[in-house]
Amino acid sequence: MSAIGEPILELKNISASYDAISVLHDVNITVRRGEVMALLGPNGAGKSTVLKIASALMRPTQGSVHIAGHDLTGAAASELARLGVCTIPEGRGIFPNLTVRENLEMAARKGLAVSVIQERAFARFPILAERRTQLAGTLSGGQQQMLSLARGLATDPVLLMLDEMSMGLAPIVVADLYEQVQAIAAEGVSVLVIEQFARTVLGIADTAVVMSHGHVRFSGNASDVDEATLSSAYLGTK
Repeated sequence: MSAIGEPILELKNISASYDAISVLHDVNITVRRGEVMALLGPNGAGKSTVLKIASALMRPTQGSVHIAGHDLTGAAASELARLGVCTIPEGRGIFPNLTVRENLEMAARKGLAVSVIQERAFARFPILAERRTQLAGTLSGGQQQMLSLARGLATDPVLLMLDEMSMGLAPIVVADLYEQVQAIAAEGVSVLVIEQFARTVLGIADTAVVMSHGHVRFSGNASDVDEATLSSAYLGTK
């Protein structure tokens, strides 16, 4: 793994609410360059709201959002995208009625040729090369997630945020995908993984944040997340 470097994403003293209902309370999260951070917690913990704020889809009621040292609180999502922030949403970000090749073409951006995007995608996920003319909506769930990752990587992100990537997939498929996530981080990309199922990601994560009821209950090395920490967050035990 590459050496973990300077902070890329910093959420500082973030609070947020939907109308009069407070959902985040003084949340602090830092993701460093080349790091895989697992953001864990049960449904309703506040993970999705953290993702919305980090991707500029929602503005906090308190606190600030920094990308690579720059205060971008309140910036447009398009501005964060130009700076290299890429979010792959739950449910996968693909065009089901286009072929694999067409999906990759849609991910092309100025300065990066379609041929280069395809070459990188097919080198990382050889099965996509075999399925290049197949409609994306007819791929298996795991293959669709591979395509979604390949599309995200086509933007040359500095920060990749993955929302519930394991949802609906077999454990062996999830393990293969997370091996690729670990390899992506080793290339210097910062990765924030939002997961409800902790054990699917802790094995490849460098750090972890465990949330419940909008509060951070644990922040530190992923290897230090124990059963007591998870039980407290997920089951409300002491």
